[in-house]
Amino acid sequence: MKKKILFHSNSSKALTGFGKNCRNILSYLYKTKKYEIIELSNGIQENDPKLNLMPWKCIGALPSDSQTILRIKNDSKFRSKALYGGLRIEEVIESEKPDIYIGSEDIWAFSGWWNNRWWKKINTILWTTIDSIPILSAATEAYENSDLFFTWSKFASKEMKKEGCNEVEYLHGPVDCKTFHKLSANKKKKIRADNNIPEDCFVIGFVFRNQLRKSVANLLDGFKKFKKESGCNSKLLLHTNWQEGWDIPKLLKEKGIDNKEILTTYYCKNCKRYEIKPFASEDKSSGEQLTCPFCFSTKSQNTIKVDQGVSDFQLNEIYSIMDVYCHPFTSGGQEIPIQEAKLSGLITLVTNYSCGEDCAHKDSGGLPLSWNEYREQGTQFIKASTCPNSICKNLLKVYNMNNKEKEAYSNKAIRFTKENYSLESTCNKLMSFLDKMPVINWDYKINKLLPDINQKIPEDCSDTDFILKCYKDLLKMEINKKSSVFKFLKNKLQSGTSREDIFKALKNNAEKELESIEKKPKEISYYLDDSDLGKRIALILPKSIGDVFIATSLFPEIKKSYPDYNLYFVTSPEYFPILDGNPYIHKVLPYTHEYSDSLFLEGFSNRTDRKDHPGFFDIAILLNTHTQRIPNYTRNGIDKLGIDICI
Repeated sequence: MKKKILFHSNSSKALTGFGKNCRNILSYLYKTKKYEIIELSNGIQENDPKLNLMPWKCIGALPSDSQTILRIKNDSKFRSKALYGGLRIEEVIESEKPDIYIGSEDIWAFSGWWNNRWWKKINTILWTTIDSIPILSAATEAYENSDLFFTWSKFASKEMKKEGCNEVEYLHGPVDCKTFHKLSANKKKKIRADNNIPEDCFVIGFVFRNQLRKSVANLLDGFKKFKKESGCNSKLLLHTNWQEGWDIPKLLKEKGIDNKEILTTYYCKNCKRYEIKPFASEDKSSGEQLTCPFCFSTKSQNTIKVDQGVSDFQLNEIYSIMDVYCHPFTSGGQEIPIQEAKLSGLITLVTNYSCGEDCAHKDSGGLPLSWNEYREQGTQFIKASTCPNSICKNLLKVYNMNNKEKEAYSNKAIRFTKENYSLESTCNKLMSFLDKMPVINWDYKINKLLPDINQKIPEDCSDTDFILKCYKDLLKMEINKKSSVFKFLKNKLQSGTSREDIFKALKNNAEKELESIEKKPKEISYYLDDSDLGKRIALILPKSIGDVFIATSLFPEIKKSYPDYNLYFVTSPEYFPILDGNPYIHKVLPYTHEYSDSLFLEGFSNRTDRKDHPGFFDIAILLNTHTQRIPNYTRNGIDKLGIDICI
């Protein structure tokens, strides 16, 4: 039997570092045919059609119901939880029952997940970016509570080991060494000519997501100084989205750099072709939505975005336009464009901090950029401000190299990247761990892993065993002796707090948890009677008080037309009193987002392409809406209800 792997990250369709990593890893694992693969895609709604385009099963991590979407828009904390999959993770774990969970995101995406009961029931791997020191306590806690913990760089692994996390492994995000490669001189010449770039133009490139941690202002200062000192015909190619992050046109104006000296990548969403040219305007807001010169589509050509941009094959061509690659940044998890540039044969100039330490040395085909320290407010993270003088100095060094020196650096860069960042080396290392992990015996249900408040206080045991027993027997949770909660409780005992007080506090938490669970709406099937199978009607009206009251006028006619059917009315619990004692209603059910889809409620038993979901009701009517996203009065091909419904 194949092990089932749930890989949780940015969507494999996203043009981000995490997205590219997800795509590369899952494509490789899928081709081995050794595993059953499930992708949980952050930032993608559960009903997005693109989920069906992948060869493996793909699940959207964002709920799609209107109420949740509205809250995501208005509540920043809730939005963060939603975008990282926190609203659906337990549901997906329960339904998919994976043997191995791999979470590949920033560390704060998983904050506290290891306190969930399911975490200790399966094999857990966190593969996360740590880009600055001091190390966050969340990272050490995640390490202590996960079966395996990978960082993306040697820098992060080294720093975590200094904090006592001795078994941290580094696992580089893989780069496609076949797609990214050094092109021939003639091919490069043609690509430059196609984009009106002279052969004698010295092109400095930077491929990046336009985030504030990318040191665009420092690079512009270094470029301006280089142009002055070298006197050469040179351009700076910024392959990025000009609508997010840094206001690049404003920076150019401030620094007195001619807009024509800065190139960027334009991409047409219709014909999928790219063009390298200066940003079309000195105003950030008006340099987009251009007419494509290839297919003549209007408003179709824009700078690249995370969901709309060039293919890896095209990006390899763009790297070939460059003479040198420069990547200044404050910190980073790995910065995959650095490795792609190396594979394309470029000498890379990289800030010598964070993951940059891995790729800035001479043996990697790179040159280190000096930096000054500054601190990030709040976290106290050490961040790097790359020195413009160092950028200028190293650009001059590359510009003045002879062809033999450039070729030596280029060959080192390619060899280093293939040895350390290839798809094969990363995936083979990952699989060596996956193959050692046990298959999980799913003999439990997550929603039944509940506290047992009937447990008695543990006796005749050490302080350590007391804490572990309280969690295991009372709270039905397993904690690690290295975890912060264990250390906190151990310190409380040693400081004189009685075991009785600690047990009482934990039991009080357990009672509150059970109380909140009891208030939560159950699964739809929980409320339905088996005796009325095949004869159920559901009317759904979440709110408000006036509409619910008016809706009661429909009940007599419905009951007259369908005397043998039980009528279930679905609304928010606060309106239940309005319906108390109504003789036509069989049951009143609490509304959840699952009731927003009439086809889901009725099932797909009448469709030849979907017989896997029989549904819950024979007739389900949403009384509050009819939109393209939420169809209503749509009856599986059968005219079941012969009355007019109008509120």
